[in-house]
Amino acid sequence: MEFRSPTVAAQQNVAAITYLTKSLSDPAAGRAVVEELIAELGNATDRYPDWHPILTCPPRDSREHRSSLQQIGAYGGLDHTIEFVRGFVTCPYSEEDADRLVNAVNAVPNLRAHRLSEPLYSDKAYPVVVAAWNVELEGDGTIRSRDALSWFVSLTASEAANAQVAETWWNIRSYILGSPHGSRSSLFVNQHTGAHMRKILEAMNESGMFGPIKESSLDMLSQKKRNAIGETLIRTAVTNWDRTAPSFTFELRGEACKASLRDTWEDNEELSVRVEIGEHDLYVSGFYYPSRDEITNVDPRGKRQLAEKFL
Repeated sequence: MEFRSPTVAAQQNVAAITYLTKSLSDPAAGRAVVEELIAELGNATDRYPDWHPILTCPPRDSREHRSSLQQIGAYGGLDHTIEFVRGFVTCPYSEEDADRLVNAVNAVPNLRAHRLSEPLYSDKAYPVVVAAWNVELEGDGTIRSRDALSWFVSLTASEAANAQVAETWWNIRSYILGSPHGSRSSLFVNQHTGAHMRKILEAMNESGMFGPIKESSLDMLSQKKRNAIGETLIRTAVTNWDRTAPSFTFELRGEACKASLRDTWEDNEELSVRVEIGEHDLYVSGFYYPSRDEITNVDPRGKRQLAEKFL
């Protein structure tokens, strides 16, 4: 489904307001506070992209990779936290923890923190707002393109020295775009920025600077195609099973497939099935229900060129 930023933003903001005000003695006053935060910090989100200053500005080890606020020492004391495009609000129950967080954040370049005088989440909480003041927003509410691209390139290039494989766009786009996101945009970056990020990543990968390219996600294929791949492999495995061997191999479309099957409850109602080709070149798993001749499976993972042989 297409990612519709205004619709998603509205849903995120309503959820944030509800979460931060539903338990207050004066929810209307709390709502006004959250609306001010949205105006200041941008739309409510679920997770920052890895290159966001909120994650990268606090001091860290050169080998450390961060994907969440909880991994950062400067943010100790987080409790009941809502993230926004430019920063976050957190609501610890300890005033001492709140003051400690403000002091720790204000010692970090490009970050600012302050206490709110009005309660959020609970009348007994001490809300703290943390913002990356160098994050500027476009008219559509996303981060200014030149800044987002610069931060993304800087972080990605810095990780080349310790990389063992090159991750494809489809494997790591949620870490690049933040969440929620679509195929090339999110509440952090618009389609223009996201498209350039993908081109830059693919150019870096093709240069060999990260090592061999690792394909895993098959999200570039439609859900219908992913289901068809999984069903083809699982159904063929079931057809070739002698009902005694827990694992065996079979050939399909020129590929040697390793299968593992078992009667889940030993009543012939459900068969657990796994099929793998190569060393994780393609992997599918799911269940077959003999009485209904039906298959359910999770999305297959592996290399696109190989997976498409089973469509």
